[in-house]
Amino acid sequence: MQLTTNKLILAAASFLVLFNNVTFFQNVIAVYPLAEGSNLFFLASLVLGLTGVIALLLSLLASRFTLKPLLVVLLMSAAGSSYFMNNYSVIIDYIMVQNILQTNLRESMELFSLKLFLYLFFLGVVPALLVCLLPLKRQSLRQATLSRLKMIGISLLLILIPLFLFSRFYASFFREHEELRFYSNPTYAIYSVYKYIKKNINTSAVTVQAIGTDAKIARTDKDRELIILVVGEAARADRFSLNGYGRATNPLLSREDVIFYPKVQSCDTSTATAVPCMFSDLTRDGFSNKKAAARENILDVVQRAGVNVLWRDNNSDSKGVALRVPYEDYHDPARNTVCDGECRDEGMLVGLQDYIDARKSGDILIVLHQMGNHGPAYYKRYPKEFERFTPACLTSQLDECSQEEIGNAYDNAILYTDYFLSKVIALLKQNDKRFQTAMVYMSDHGESLGEFGVYLHGLPYLLAPEAQKHIAAIMWFGSRFEVDKGILRQQSGRELSQDNLFHTLLGIMDIHTELYNPQLDILCDAHKCSIWNAPHRKEKGGNPGIVKSVPP
Repeated sequence: MQLTTNKLILAAASFLVLFNNVTFFQNVIAVYPLAEGSNLFFLASLVLGLTGVIALLLSLLASRFTLKPLLVVLLMSAAGSSYFMNNYSVIIDYIMVQNILQTNLRESMELFSLKLFLYLFFLGVVPALLVCLLPLKRQSLRQATLSRLKMIGISLLLILIPLFLFSRFYASFFREHEELRFYSNPTYAIYSVYKYIKKNINTSAVTVQAIGTDAKIARTDKDRELIILVVGEAARADRFSLNGYGRATNPLLSREDVIFYPKVQSCDTSTATAVPCMFSDLTRDGFSNKKAAARENILDVVQRAGVNVLWRDNNSDSKGVALRVPYEDYHDPARNTVCDGECRDEGMLVGLQDYIDARKSGDILIVLHQMGNHGPAYYKRYPKEFERFTPACLTSQLDECSQEEIGNAYDNAILYTDYFLSKVIALLKQNDKRFQTAMVYMSDHGESLGEFGVYLHGLPYLLAPEAQKHIAAIMWFGSRFEVDKGILRQQSGRELSQDNLFHTLLGIMDIHTELYNPQLDILCDAHKCSIWNAPHRKEKGGNPGIVKSVPP
């Protein structure tokens, strides 16, 4: 049996709509319940309209010779998208496209499961094979052109007739429920790929703009400083007992003189954007990955000022942050000596004292990028002896576990982070006589653990639940560090964000530069920012921690 390209396009579009849009229609029905009879007809119009949109895209993008390869790619990607949307409630936006492109093989394998295989096989491989095996009817150029114009006309009718007949519904659908469109598959994913390319792909070579070229350590700073910045992974604030969580997830840190910041928001809900953003001088409102790639960050500034900088990574990579500073990959068993099938964060501390001892002059900033609570295989993120909360979910297939089991595995990983941070503090304590020491811990983003049926992270910021944006942040200071901890504790309840990190690091390391904004320095009132930096004064009667610049 030979098919015309038009029939293949319609068949493929119908298949994609009917079998790969379960989450989309579930969300639509939640807003337009079928109990109201007229909503059933609106739902049917959506089926026709979405079929028309996909058919129109295929008609415009594919020829007789490219249609089959395009459909194979579309069917396989739609099957994968359908799995993750149906099981984790993720949205395939341009940030998720970026995450997919930056995910390494090891991380990808953690997501693989029998259920994913079944989705890919029945929704991807089987229909793709049928597409490849079915012969297409040969047509002359004139016939093919007329046939394609006919298909475009049919597609437009499928789109326009439902819009006209159900204009009242579509008015609210487009204006009040924009988020519903994010779940359409594969149309929103196609748009997201286009958006990602537009935002991130440069045809010309990227020239990195230097910032903070005036950066220098303040003359009044005579003591060497040793600062360790720990970048956490997927650690939400409400699972830390330091923040009032009912479980003892921070038994070791609770014995230390740490300051927990309970109201810190991430810049984004994905590592690929949140990590570059937290190291950038661009605030969240002005940040984009494209801008960040063409601009230096805080590590470049402090290195230029004379600070010894080292980045050790037990995650996938630095997301472009550490391109111009010394970088060591501890996700590799060849370097990390603490591996038991999974390379542990603790391995990043091995040999670190030797590194410190080898730096005979200058301040030191060490960044440790954790594997932390990277999901969905939370049970792999901690050694077996840290499995205190049971029963724990022992699979990456989260839909096979109860919410309690998922939470137990996640909390065990937080418990291991507590242990790791206590080891960081112990390392700093043994250097307290030679340095002014401090630890700053800040997670990249939070994590959904099944609340409202949502898992993992990466939802668009406006739609993301608080669990994906509310992050854990901790500070610790050695005995010789000149900071008023009483003031810090009084101000710890302020609303903060990752925008504060850039300026807090400048302040904590006593680096003078015109880039510095004391209003964003968490330590400003408790440290000496107004003394050594450009002319600033505290507003009389102003709010604690708010410092405004005045003319010299």
